[in-house]
Amino acid sequence: MVTVNIHQAKTQLSKLVDQAAKGDAFVIAKAGKPLVKVAALDRPVTPRRLGFMKGEIDVPRDFDRMGETEIAALFGTEA
Repeated sequence: MVTVNIHQAKTQLSKLVDQAAKGDAFVIAKAGKPLVKVAALDRPVTPRRLGFMKGEIDVPRDFDRMGETEIAALFGTEA
């Protein structure tokens, strides 16, 4: 595990955080004494998936045209 001093952590924070997010944890030290360990957070076990509500709701076939007349009237155009 890499140990960096506070100054180095300040100047290279983005790079260090990216590395930690990929699984390479690091320690920040002050005057050579370790203070904190920076590591990635655990990710959710189950990824989000598309279509999880399939069969639960009904979307009308004309969904993309719903309210078309009212919206056109608001903008002063004809539908």
